[in-house]
Order: sequence, then structure tokens, then C-alpha cells
Amino acid sequence: MASLTLVVMAAGIGSRYGGLKQIDPVGPNGEIVIDYSIYDALRAGFDKVVFIIRREIEDAFRRQVGRTVEGRVETAYVFQELTPLPEGFHLPQGRTKPWGTAHAILRANDEVRTPFAAINADDYYGRTAFGSMAVHMRRAADTPAFYDYAMVGYILENTLSEHGHVARGVCAADPEGHLVDVCERRKVQRFENGIRYTENGRDWIDISAESVVSMNIWGFTPSIFGELEARFPVFLRANEPSIIKAEFLIPEVVGSLVREKKARVKVLPNHDRWYGVTYPEDRPHFQAALRGLIAQGHYPENLWGS
Repeated sequence: MASLTLVVMAAGIGSRYGGLKQIDPVGPNGEIVIDYSIYDALRAGFDKVVFIIRREIEDAFRRQVGRTVEGRVETAYVFQELTPLPEGFHLPQGRTKPWGTAHAILRANDEVRTPFAAINADDYYGRTAFGSMAVHMRRAADTPAFYDYAMVGYILENTLSEHGHVARGVCAADPEGHLVDVCERRKVQRFENGIRYTENGRDWIDISAESVVSMNIWGFTPSIFGELEARFPVFLRANEPSIIKAEFLIPEVVGSLVREKKARVKVLPNHDRWYGVTYPEDRPHFQAALRGLIAQGHYPENLWGS
């Protein structure tokens, strides 16, 4: 089988959660969210894992993840840091937040030589997502006409937290199942009479519960790195007035590539329930869901068998 790499974005600060949620145990034997993603990815045939982390959490992260992952699959670590920046740019005073998911993936450039999937460290995607992604990316092939990418599309209703707003990339697809556009909605929330989003924190707009959304599980060929490298300085220049908080986001880059007809992105439908730990209150709900999945035989009680 063709080699596949899993890129795990784990550099997020987790400010809403109040801690390093990427290494917070959720499983019955101390497993963390990433453990379940990697377990599912290995079952699907991925044979390398690249973790994108912040340098200051390296020791804690490697102690928690290294005890299980490094002995089972080729593993690499890269750091998402605020510098260096492209020539001609300087770190703005007051900027402390990482540059965003597109910048995180760009940092993995030196460690990825195969088609790959990129995921968030603190999201549970489920076995089906990795299986469908692996099938598609094994036969992915860029052509002179387009890059051959993919994303797993979830139903919005299945991806919400009960404890506050979330960010979601709302997708539109053509009849053949290829992405037409993706629009990042940074505040989406469930209310008693429906689901709404807001752009300004005041005016809430209805959105269909059946909308297809991106949960940041993307499939790329290495061609994405050249695009990210070229677009990062464009992002920095365009967002200069708001550069303290602006984020270089992968859904927005993919949306631009689709609109420019440079990429064809297959939307892989998934009706599974997504779980995450966006807020501390999400954790017991996720733990209960894991116990149910273990009882149904989806995972062993002790995920890594030791």
C-alpha cells in the first residue's frame, strides 16, 4: 500500500479549556484524545505521525505521547513558533498567539514526503473518517489541471458543544461531491429553537443543522506546502491592521484554492458523532461516549494493551 502520513496539529494554546487539553487523559487507562485518533489512523494504514507542537510543551507532550506512539509508528516532532517570518516581515509587538492551522501545516514541510491527513489534536474523529481518508489519499494524484485533495465532511448537528460556541468551516459541494467553497464561521452555537452563528457577537443568523462542516480533517498531497509558503506573506500583508489576532487558517486557504480552480477537494461524507474538549464541561460527556464505544467493541478497554 502507498505510504501515508498523519499530521497532528497540537500547538493550540487551549485558552477556553484552561490547560494543555491535548495531553489531558480521557480514556479509562489514561489515554488522551490523540491516542484514539492515532489508533484509528494506524488501523487505516497510516505509517508515519508528525506532531506539530509548541516548544514549551515538548517535554510534557513527549512523555505522554512518546510512551505509546513512538514505539508503534515512525514519529517526528516539529515546532510551531511565531518566528522566523518571511523576508521583510517582523514579529508585531503584542503577538503571542500561534499563526493558525495553515501555518502549523506549513511547519511540517520538512517531515512530509507522502500524501497526508492533517487533524486537530483535541478532536475525536472516529474510525470511519480515517478509513475513508486513507482510501482516497492512497490514489490521490495531482495533475497539471488541479491538486487532488480531500476533506471529511460532518453534519453540523453532530459537531456542536453543549457548553458554548464553536468555530466551524461551513462547506458547499457540487453534485459530484467536490468542494465548491468553505466559509469559516467562528461562533456557532445551539439554542433552544435552532442553531445560529454570529460574526459580530450581537446579531445571530440561523444555519441549517444539516449543513456539512469541516472539522479540520484534511487530505493533502505535498503540493500544499508550496501554496502555503506563497500565501503566508500575502496573509501577513493583508491582515496588517489586525495582525495581533489574525489567523492563517487552512479552511480559508483551501477555499481560495477551490475558487481559483487550482484544487479539487473531494468531500468524504461522515455521519458519525464528533467529540471534542473545547470546554472543560465537554470532557465528562466525551468520556461517557468513549465508554460506550468500548462496550460496543470499537476500542479495547486498554487501548495500547499495556
